[in-house]
Amino acid sequence: MISRCFFRYLKQTSLADYVAFRSFSRSQQTPAAVTSSFIDSLRTAVGDNNVSTSDAIREQHGHDESHHEVYKPDVVVFAESVEQVSKVAKLCNEKKVPLIPFGSGTGLEGGVNALSGGVTLDVTKMNQIVEVNAEDFDCTVQPGVMRIALNSYLRDTGLWFPIDPGADASICGMCATSASGTNAVRYGTMRENVLNLQVVLPDGRVIHTAGKGKRCRKTSAGYNLTNLFVGSEGTLGIITQATIKLYGLPEKTIAAVCHFKTVQEAVDTVVQIMQSGITMAKLEFLDDKAIEAFNKFSKYNMPVAQSLFLEFHGPALGLEDQFNTVKDLIELNGGLGLQMATDEDERKRLWKARHEMLWACTALIPGSKPYSTDICVPISHLPEVIIKTKQWIDEAKVLAPVLGHVGDGNFHVILPMTLDTGQNEIMKALALQIALLAMDLNGTCTGEHGIGMGKCHLLEKEIGPVGIQVLKDVKKCFDPNGIMNPGKIIS
Repeated sequence: MISRCFFRYLKQTSLADYVAFRSFSRSQQTPAAVTSSFIDSLRTAVGDNNVSTSDAIREQHGHDESHHEVYKPDVVVFAESVEQVSKVAKLCNEKKVPLIPFGSGTGLEGGVNALSGGVTLDVTKMNQIVEVNAEDFDCTVQPGVMRIALNSYLRDTGLWFPIDPGADASICGMCATSASGTNAVRYGTMRENVLNLQVVLPDGRVIHTAGKGKRCRKTSAGYNLTNLFVGSEGTLGIITQATIKLYGLPEKTIAAVCHFKTVQEAVDTVVQIMQSGITMAKLEFLDDKAIEAFNKFSKYNMPVAQSLFLEFHGPALGLEDQFNTVKDLIELNGGLGLQMATDEDERKRLWKARHEMLWACTALIPGSKPYSTDICVPISHLPEVIIKTKQWIDEAKVLAPVLGHVGDGNFHVILPMTLDTGQNEIMKALALQIALLAMDLNGTCTGEHGIGMGKCHLLEKEIGPVGIQVLKDVKKCFDPNGIMNPGKIIS
């Protein structure tokens, strides 16, 4: 039974929407059992040391960083080559055994949870940087290459890969979820930065989505297979190689922090900065609750207020002019305490703390797991949606810091989930209400985390029944036996 307290703040979400969301079920085919003889076949394909049925390894691979319940696979396989990935996929397809790709496990939507058991395929041992083409500003990496390691490798070339979701995620995992992060306002998301993918299909065939070895900046040759797999969350195939764009390291970087008395002032400033045409590298919002968590977790002493974190990249000549223009807008909207940081160590400390905000928020309630909303709206609707979100949080009487990449209209509410099921139901309903508002304002329920196992109903509402049917048709074309990461994105 849903409490009266729940209905008091769930004013603009219909009961039908909530019931449909809570009762949404995935119509899955009954998966084939994983037998001892099948496990023996896997050992033959990849070697004894690369197959594990231990409870600890299965537990580790049965969840990501989200609040979702753990679903363990029956067996975990570690692949060391694309040939081994192909063999495993072919075996699973022949026996109709579920197959779940696994990278760094840093997702937030239960994308790696083995809902139907089966085989989890860990590709972290495939960790080679295949080639760097510095003159062409691109590189090719295997699925085990991590974002921070790649940028360390690139440091001497004067290049970097700027897509930064916060977590030290794998590059191919970022492709699978269409990740973005703090730098997306300037450099775009993974969808704009992937040139080619090598993908193992469910039947074991290997394709290169833009053609083998191709890495040109544009093409009009046929369907855009590359972006079909970017954001596919392991439901169409296993990404085993990615060719991505690189960028020159900026000549100069300016970071800044400022504070506001009200949410309206802070968000109005964001909109005005973006409308002024200044190319911001980072433009982040943290509300007062997020700043409290920020200070406690990372040992800062910032004023507890509605705050903006900003960063400018570019040539030294003219960058300070951009900063001064933004400074004028901040002051015009009542901004206080503007501080500029050009020292590299202080900038890194500041952004490291920003990237640790997920854990800072959950540390406010020890033992909690993060439930993060992920809506994105057109910039002009940003003030309305953040102000309403803050109002609903107050009415619900829950602890829910608000932060995000407001420069491109994307922000998160971090809801620390505990064993209190009543409180958790309130938080889930609040997250639903925020997502529905975003869709009503021409936005999306997920800007960068993906659909995973928890937003299938929202996707259906977002793109409509015809859109869902087309997605199912695409899924059936690539994966007729339904083995690839079942229960994710669509039923």
